[in-house]
Amino acid sequence: MSPVSLSKPEGTLVRGVPAHVGQRPPSYPPHPLRCPSVRGGDEFAAFTPAVLLDGAEVGRLTVRATSVRGDSHNWEGSCRQDAMTVTRVGPPEAELLLLAVADGVGAAKHSHIGSYRVTRQAALHLDREAENIHAALIAQDEGELRAIANKAIAGAVNELRIGQEHATTLHVLLVPTDAHIRERVVFSVGDGGLFVLREGRWEQGCPVEDGSLLDTRTEALPHAYRSVKAKLLHTTPGEVLLLGTDGITSPLTQRNPEFAQHLAHAWGGPEVPSLSDFLWQAQTRAKSYDDDRTVICVWERPE
Repeated sequence: MSPVSLSKPEGTLVRGVPAHVGQRPPSYPPHPLRCPSVRGGDEFAAFTPAVLLDGAEVGRLTVRATSVRGDSHNWEGSCRQDAMTVTRVGPPEAELLLLAVADGVGAAKHSHIGSYRVTRQAALHLDREAENIHAALIAQDEGELRAIANKAIAGAVNELRIGQEHATTLHVLLVPTDAHIRERVVFSVGDGGLFVLREGRWEQGCPVEDGSLLDTRTEALPHAYRSVKAKLLHTTPGEVLLLGTDGITSPLTQRNPEFAQHLAHAWGGPEVPSLSDFLWQAQTRAKSYDDDRTVICVWERPE
């Protein structure tokens, strides 16, 4: 049997280490080191992969999504505490694309389980409300959407109150699959949120604080289930929606615009990136930003 050649085919692109912004790369190595052990007593952590990658094409909508363990967790050998969900909810006549991200708060022992569960439970509860959400979007009734969100998220966090210590943020974006409906809604608790790429610039699309709380950074489920915020927004084809945990939204809003410009260039072009390209781009590094990073982007093809 002849030996197998390990040489790279001519023309093969090898991306190598993810890019970084700034003069120097972060101090942490750019790849996973140790991983949690089954003997550590936390099976969920031991079986949580360092990276999740997902995508979908629904009508004119294209989705790319990834959740990546942060540099500090890679260094420590601890599990990824972020979670995400990409799915569809509702009947065909009121169908919605549902995208959710959650960031488990490290101070709570089982937050990595809480973030995983809350995105899925939120999807199940919002599925039951899909027709009401669809009608409220058509009516552009932000008050009704807020009431639906509070009811659904309250139901979703019920299981987080039982047995284990959880704390997690949550952001859910709902997009009608009917291209004639231009309204979208985002439900938010805690850090992270929604950005819209318009004409090469990232604009915040997350709900505005109503003044009832002094510091939204401390908000987390299950305790903040009464603090769900809702934001109705109108988008047009060609704009890119980005839903993320603070692992990506924090460097996106840093004073040095290089990170934001880098991703605007990567994701604002005429072509939607492949899954592997999106993962590589989402791992762009910035010094001092070493948290888990979860990001879901939505592109809409013009008619």
